[in-house]
This record gives sequence, structure tokens and C-alpha cells, in this order.
Amino acid sequence: MRVKGHVGWRREVILMPSYEFLCKSCRKEFALALHMADLDKDGIVCPHCGSKDVERRVESFSAVTSKKS
Repeated sequence: MRVKGHVGWRREVILMPSYEFLCKSCRKEFALALHMADLDKDGIVCPHCGSKDVERRVESFSAVTSKKS
């Protein structure tokens, strides 16, 4: 995406977290990239069967910091 700023053109990348879901109807897993605000809405639909009966899966993540622990 290009954004016009007062200094000139620059490229801006917006990253969204990816969330894993399990459809309780067809038992298939799927992932969606969502804003955190969209995660709380009831509009998550299984792309395989169209059911709204989905649950969010537990995810693992890692963080890189500049300080030693």
C-alpha cells in the first residue's frame, strides 16, 4: 500500500494476526487473518461448509526482544 505523506511517497505494510479455528459441524480446521476487533464479532464462518458453529483454537507464538532474560 502506498501512502502520501508530507515527506513524499512511502510504502506501509499493515500486518494482521492469523487465527486458527475449528468448525464443530464439519470438524475441519482453517485459518483467517483478522483484526482483533473482528475476532470478537460473531461473523466467523467456516469456508468449507458455511457453518457459524466454530471455535478458536489455542495458538502458540514466540516473541523476540532485545533484552536478555
